[in-house]
Amino acid sequence: MVTITPEKVLVTSAWPYINVTPHLGNLVGSVLSADVAARYHRLKGDDVLMVSGSDEHGTPIEVEALKEGITPKELTDRNHARVAALFKRWDASFDNYTRTESPVHKEFVQETLMRIFNNGYIFSQETQMLYCEHDQRFLPDRFVEGKCPHCGYERARGDQCDKCGRLLETILLVEPRCVLCGNTPETKITRHWYIDLSRFADQLTAYIKSNKQIPANVRNFSLNWVTEGLKPRAVTRDVDWGIPAPFPGAEGKTIYVWVEAVLGYVSATIEYSKLVGKPEKWREFWFNKNAKTMYFIGKDNIPFHTIILPALLMASGEHYNLPWNVSATEFLQFKGEKASKSLRIGIWIDEALELFPVDYWRFFLIATRPEVKDSNFSWETFIERINADLNDTFGNFIHRTLTFINSQFKGEIPHPQKLTAEDEAILQTVREKVAAITQELEDVKLQAAANTLIGIGRVGNQYLNEKEPWTLVKTDKERAATVLYITAQIVKAIATVSAPFIPSTAEQLWQTLNLGGSVFESRWNEAIEPLEAGHKIAKSKPLFRKIDADEKELDELLVKIREKKTKALNSCGS
Repeated sequence: MVTITPEKVLVTSAWPYINVTPHLGNLVGSVLSADVAARYHRLKGDDVLMVSGSDEHGTPIEVEALKEGITPKELTDRNHARVAALFKRWDASFDNYTRTESPVHKEFVQETLMRIFNNGYIFSQETQMLYCEHDQRFLPDRFVEGKCPHCGYERARGDQCDKCGRLLETILLVEPRCVLCGNTPETKITRHWYIDLSRFADQLTAYIKSNKQIPANVRNFSLNWVTEGLKPRAVTRDVDWGIPAPFPGAEGKTIYVWVEAVLGYVSATIEYSKLVGKPEKWREFWFNKNAKTMYFIGKDNIPFHTIILPALLMASGEHYNLPWNVSATEFLQFKGEKASKSLRIGIWIDEALELFPVDYWRFFLIATRPEVKDSNFSWETFIERINADLNDTFGNFIHRTLTFINSQFKGEIPHPQKLTAEDEAILQTVREKVAAITQELEDVKLQAAANTLIGIGRVGNQYLNEKEPWTLVKTDKERAATVLYITAQIVKAIATVSAPFIPSTAEQLWQTLNLGGSVFESRWNEAIEPLEAGHKIAKSKPLFRKIDADEKELDELLVKIREKKTKALNSCGS
């Protein structure tokens, strides 16, 4: 087994833009992956804090609010409540899921940026910005689209290209157009405040190179970004909706959303500490050099977490802990295309829960997590993984074991006779797989860990099929008892190590095993502690059911769910 030593672990997930409901790709790269890690570290006995929040400011919110004819605050109040409720339905175990409209967040952002300004790293200068005469406004970030100057992508946004991942300035876009009216903007002079990232190039390079936890895809992307040359980056925007810029002479300016959003990891920790009546506890996660901070994001957010956030923390002069690990997933595509709500490509997290139980989705998304390359969602793969892995391998083995103990041994774990070499080897294999899952979770290889988990079920299934206790019980009940004792140990191991991935199923199994309390009050190493002979278990119920539908039927069901949702929204608006 891997040596387990309690640690302080801050787990964070990228703050979702709250202009729309997240889709499955958003979820697996951030909240879901973070939750698996947080649940594992809690079971391990670590002091864990999991935080994130709704990203309410910036141009995506303004654009959507204008489309709906409501204020940005009305939009974000509605969407924050809805998305926070959805994350609870996905069993995301946040200690604090907050929002960028939080007074604690606003105060922290303004104080931190003023500290950086006073340290001499933020300066102001006049600059050219795109301006729409038709709408009488400057066009920062999402208010403008055009062709990416680096890769030629036709729908690059004013802040970032979705195709090549480069951060952009609106003035660099080729053939820019206003997203509100479609007109070609002109350029005008305005004044903005900038952080001079170039002054942190050496420190950032050293940090990225020395951080062995950061995955290769994140390290290489970040180093290339620094090597190309860091330039001053604007920290203010010409928009009304946002946190007012605190700098002298910056009246009417607000803080660039990505600068304030990444500082939200700190403010969310501060807010949590205040909420639990321990106002200084947040420092244990941000200044204790033995604490670990883990970030779960999509690959398009890499530079904000490995360049901009570390630079802001360095510039503050406060000696914050820099990100210990930044786990960035590649993209989850749908039928070979990027998710698009307008084109109805993809599955959104509310729709998914209308189709199947949450643990079906949690298992599938983690077991197919796009860790090294983009992956493609298909109903065929989903059905196969749920039916073959969860139902046949996992659920079938557990249900057969427990129902047989109930029917033939009065619901008591059988007393084994002398274990054979094969019995001992099976138990050793399970211990090795638990150790493998432990190491994979430590290394944030979540996809591998989920598939190793299913491997434990395969070991149990194969052993059960070979030994056939339903036949043995008629001729050699003592040997049948030993076989069921062995498989019961495997079921107990599964109850513990499945908890980070499929928490509601793990809890159901824990209660069926009658182990007392909750699986989440237990400890990770209980997976390999024996389930005593004579222990009484409860009646077993199937954990999963096969999906009895084909791809066409599921596509049609998804269409019906969307039509019902559209009808409900229209009736609310009428």
